[in-house]
Amino acid sequence: MGNVFGRKSRPSRVTDQDKAILQLKQQRDKLKQYQKRINLQLDKERFLAKQLLKDGKKEKALLLLKKKRYQDQLLDKTENQISNLERMVQDIEFIQIEMKVIEGLKVGNDCLKSMHEVMSIEDVERIMDETQEAIEYQKQIDEMLAGSLSQEDEDAVLAELEAITQGEDVALPEVPTEPLPEVTETAEPERKTAKSKQGREMLAA
Repeated sequence: MGNVFGRKSRPSRVTDQDKAILQLKQQRDKLKQYQKRINLQLDKERFLAKQLLKDGKKEKALLLLKKKRYQDQLLDKTENQISNLERMVQDIEFIQIEMKVIEGLKVGNDCLKSMHEVMSIEDVERIMDETQEAIEYQKQIDEMLAGSLSQEDEDAVLAELEAITQGEDVALPEVPTEPLPEVTETAEPERKTAKSKQGREMLAA
Protein backbone atom coordinates (compact mmCIF):
# COMPACT_ATOMS: atom_id res chain seq x y z
CA MET A 1 0.00 0.00 0.00
CA GLY A 2 2.83 2.35 0.85
CA ASN A 3 4.30 1.92 -2.59
CA VAL A 4 1.00 2.79 -4.21
CA PHE A 5 0.48 6.02 -2.29
CA GLY A 6 4.16 6.94 -2.25
CA ARG A 7 4.60 6.59 -5.98
CA LYS A 8 5.15 9.89 -7.75
CA SER A 9 2.48 10.88 -10.22
CA ARG A 10 3.69 11.29 -13.78
CA PRO A 11 3.28 14.70 -15.36
CA SER A 12 0.21 14.96 -17.53
CA ARG A 13 0.82 14.97 -21.27
CA VAL A 14 -2.43 16.84 -21.90
CA THR A 15 -1.61 20.42 -22.85
CA ASP A 16 -3.80 23.52 -22.61
CA GLN A 17 -4.27 23.35 -26.35
CA ASP A 18 -5.57 19.78 -26.06
CA LYS A 19 -8.04 20.87 -23.41
CA ALA A 20 -9.21 23.77 -25.57
CA ILE A 21 -9.70 21.45 -28.55
CA LEU A 22 -11.70 19.02 -26.39
CA GLN A 23 -13.97 21.78 -25.12
CA LEU A 24 -14.57 23.13 -28.61
CA LYS A 25 -15.44 19.67 -29.89
CA GLN A 26 -17.83 19.14 -27.00
CA GLN A 27 -19.58 22.44 -27.77
CA ARG A 28 -19.75 21.48 -31.42
CA ASP A 29 -21.32 18.13 -30.59
CA LYS A 30 -23.90 19.79 -28.33
CA LEU A 31 -24.84 22.21 -31.11
CA LYS A 32 -25.21 19.31 -33.53
CA GLN A 33 -27.49 17.53 -31.07
CA TYR A 34 -29.53 20.71 -30.68
CA GLN A 35 -29.65 21.06 -34.47
CA LYS A 36 -30.92 17.51 -34.85
CA ARG A 37 -33.59 18.03 -32.18
CA ILE A 38 -34.82 21.25 -33.81
CA ASN A 39 -35.03 19.56 -37.22
CA LEU A 40 -37.23 16.81 -35.76
CA GLN A 41 -39.41 19.42 -34.10
CA LEU A 42 -39.74 21.40 -37.35
CA ASP A 43 -40.88 18.29 -39.19
CA LYS A 44 -43.58 17.73 -36.57
CA GLU A 45 -44.70 21.34 -36.70
CA ARG A 46 -44.82 21.30 -40.49
CA PHE A 47 -47.06 18.23 -40.39
CA LEU A 48 -49.19 19.83 -37.67
CA ALA A 49 -49.61 23.03 -39.74
CA LYS A 50 -50.97 20.94 -42.61
CA GLN A 51 -53.48 19.31 -40.31
CA LEU A 52 -54.59 22.70 -38.98
CA LEU A 53 -55.15 23.99 -42.51
CA LYS A 54 -57.24 20.92 -43.31
CA ASP A 55 -59.28 21.56 -40.21
CA GLY A 56 -59.84 25.18 -41.24
CA LYS A 57 -57.74 26.59 -38.43
CA LYS A 58 -55.78 28.99 -40.57
CA GLU A 59 -54.78 31.38 -37.76
CA LYS A 60 -53.23 28.61 -35.68
CA ALA A 61 -51.47 27.23 -38.73
CA LEU A 62 -50.08 30.69 -39.51
CA LEU A 63 -48.83 31.11 -35.93
CA LEU A 64 -47.19 27.71 -36.08
CA LEU A 65 -45.46 28.57 -39.36
CA LYS A 66 -44.12 31.81 -37.84
CA LYS A 67 -42.67 29.78 -34.99
CA LYS A 68 -41.16 27.41 -37.53
CA ARG A 69 -39.61 30.32 -39.40
CA TYR A 70 -37.99 31.59 -36.20
CA GLN A 71 -36.56 28.15 -35.51
CA ASP A 72 -35.22 27.99 -39.05
CA GLN A 73 -33.27 31.17 -38.33
CA LEU A 74 -31.94 29.58 -35.14
CA LEU A 75 -30.82 26.61 -37.18
CA ASP A 76 -28.91 28.90 -39.55
CA LYS A 77 -27.15 30.53 -36.58
CA THR A 78 -26.41 27.12 -35.11
CA GLU A 79 -24.88 25.99 -38.41
CA ASN A 80 -22.65 29.09 -38.47
CA GLN A 81 -21.56 28.46 -34.89
CA ILE A 82 -20.72 24.85 -35.69
CA SER A 83 -18.65 25.99 -38.68
CA ASN A 84 -16.81 28.52 -36.50
CA LEU A 85 -16.07 25.91 -33.84
CA GLU A 86 -14.75 23.45 -36.41
CA ARG A 87 -12.60 26.17 -37.93
CA MET A 88 -11.16 27.03 -34.51
CA VAL A 89 -10.38 23.36 -33.85
CA GLN A 90 -8.60 23.09 -37.18
CA ASP A 91 -6.64 26.28 -36.52
CA ILE A 92 -5.49 25.09 -33.10
CA GLU A 93 -4.50 21.67 -34.44
CA PHE A 94 -2.58 23.31 -37.29
CA ILE A 95 -0.77 25.59 -34.83
CA GLN A 96 0.19 22.52 -32.79
CA ILE A 97 1.70 20.96 -35.90
CA GLU A 98 3.59 24.18 -36.64
CA MET A 99 4.92 24.25 -33.08
CA LYS A 100 6.20 20.68 -33.43
CA VAL A 101 7.89 21.60 -36.70
CA ILE A 102 9.50 24.64 -35.08
CA GLU A 103 10.66 22.54 -32.12
CA GLY A 104 12.18 20.03 -34.56
CA LEU A 105 13.99 22.81 -36.40
CA LYS A 106 15.27 24.18 -33.10
CA VAL A 107 16.62 20.78 -32.07
CA GLY A 108 18.28 20.40 -35.47
CA ASN A 109 19.88 23.84 -35.23
CA ASP A 110 21.15 23.07 -31.73
CA CYS A 111 22.69 19.81 -32.97
CA LEU A 112 24.40 21.60 -35.86
CA LYS A 113 25.66 24.28 -33.50
CA SER A 114 27.07 21.65 -31.13
CA MET A 115 28.78 19.84 -34.00
CA HIS A 116 30.31 23.10 -35.21
CA GLU A 117 31.58 23.81 -31.71
CA VAL A 118 33.13 20.33 -31.41
CA MET A 119 34.77 20.45 -34.85
CA SER A 120 36.06 23.75 -36.12
CA ILE A 121 36.88 24.66 -39.70
CA GLU A 122 40.58 24.17 -38.92
CA ASP A 123 39.88 20.60 -37.76
CA VAL A 124 37.97 19.86 -40.94
CA GLU A 125 40.77 21.26 -43.09
CA ARG A 126 43.35 19.27 -41.14
CA ILE A 127 41.38 16.03 -41.59
CA MET A 128 40.97 16.75 -45.29
CA ASP A 129 44.72 17.36 -45.64
CA GLU A 130 45.57 14.17 -43.74
CA THR A 131 43.17 12.20 -45.90
CA GLN A 132 44.72 13.60 -49.07
CA GLU A 133 48.21 12.78 -47.79
CA ALA A 134 47.12 9.21 -47.02
CA ILE A 135 45.69 8.87 -50.54
CA GLU A 136 48.90 10.18 -52.11
CA TYR A 137 51.02 7.87 -49.93
CA GLN A 138 48.94 4.86 -50.95
CA LYS A 139 49.26 5.94 -54.56
CA GLN A 140 53.05 6.06 -54.24
CA ILE A 141 53.08 2.56 -52.73
CA ASP A 142 50.93 1.27 -55.57
CA GLU A 143 53.29 2.83 -58.13
CA MET A 144 56.31 1.31 -56.40
CA LEU A 145 54.73 -2.15 -56.35
CA ALA A 146 53.52 -1.91 -59.93
CA GLY A 147 55.84 -3.90 -62.19
CA SER A 148 58.07 -5.14 -59.34
CA LEU A 149 56.13 -8.40 -58.86
CA SER A 150 56.38 -11.36 -61.19
CA GLN A 151 53.34 -13.05 -62.69
CA GLU A 152 53.70 -15.81 -60.12
CA ASP A 153 53.64 -13.23 -57.33
CA GLU A 154 50.57 -11.57 -58.84
CA ASP A 155 48.78 -14.94 -58.97
CA ALA A 156 49.69 -15.63 -55.33
CA VAL A 157 48.36 -12.23 -54.25
CA LEU A 158 45.10 -12.81 -56.10
CA ALA A 159 44.78 -16.28 -54.54
CA GLU A 160 45.34 -14.81 -51.07
CA LEU A 161 42.74 -12.12 -51.71
CA GLU A 162 40.22 -14.75 -52.85
CA ALA A 163 40.92 -16.84 -49.74
CA ILE A 164 40.49 -13.85 -47.42
CA THR A 165 37.21 -12.97 -49.14
CA GLN A 166 35.92 -16.52 -48.63
CA GLY A 167 37.23 -16.68 -45.06
CA GLU A 168 39.76 -19.44 -45.79
CA ASP A 169 43.48 -19.66 -45.15
CA VAL A 170 45.81 -20.02 -48.06
CA ALA A 171 49.29 -21.56 -48.09
CA LEU A 172 51.68 -18.88 -49.22
CA PRO A 173 55.09 -19.72 -50.75
CA GLU A 174 57.94 -19.72 -48.29
CA VAL A 175 60.09 -16.64 -48.13
CA PRO A 176 63.68 -17.45 -49.19
CA THR A 177 66.10 -17.40 -46.29
CA GLU A 178 69.24 -17.09 -48.39
CA PRO A 179 70.58 -13.54 -48.73
CA LEU A 180 70.29 -11.92 -52.11
CA PRO A 181 73.53 -11.27 -54.01
CA GLU A 182 74.84 -7.80 -53.56
CA VAL A 183 75.16 -5.60 -56.64
CA THR A 184 78.57 -3.99 -56.91
CA GLU A 185 79.20 -0.71 -58.61
CA THR A 186 81.62 -2.30 -61.12
CA ALA A 187 79.09 -4.83 -62.33
CA GLU A 188 77.06 -2.26 -64.21
CA PRO A 189 79.97 -0.84 -66.30
CA GLU A 190 81.09 -4.38 -67.14
CA ARG A 191 77.63 -5.23 -68.44
CA LYS A 192 77.60 -2.05 -70.51
CA THR A 193 81.06 -2.88 -71.92
CA ALA A 194 79.92 -6.39 -72.83
CA LYS A 195 76.81 -5.06 -74.54
CA SER A 196 78.79 -2.48 -76.53
CA LYS A 197 81.32 -5.11 -77.56
CA GLN A 198 78.54 -7.42 -78.69
CA GLY A 199 77.01 -4.57 -80.68
CA ARG A 200 80.31 -3.85 -82.48
CA GLU A 201 80.71 -7.51 -83.39
CA MET A 202 77.21 -7.57 -84.85
CA LEU A 203 77.94 -4.48 -86.93
CA ALA A 204 81.24 -5.90 -88.15
CA ALA A 205 79.51 -9.06 -89.27
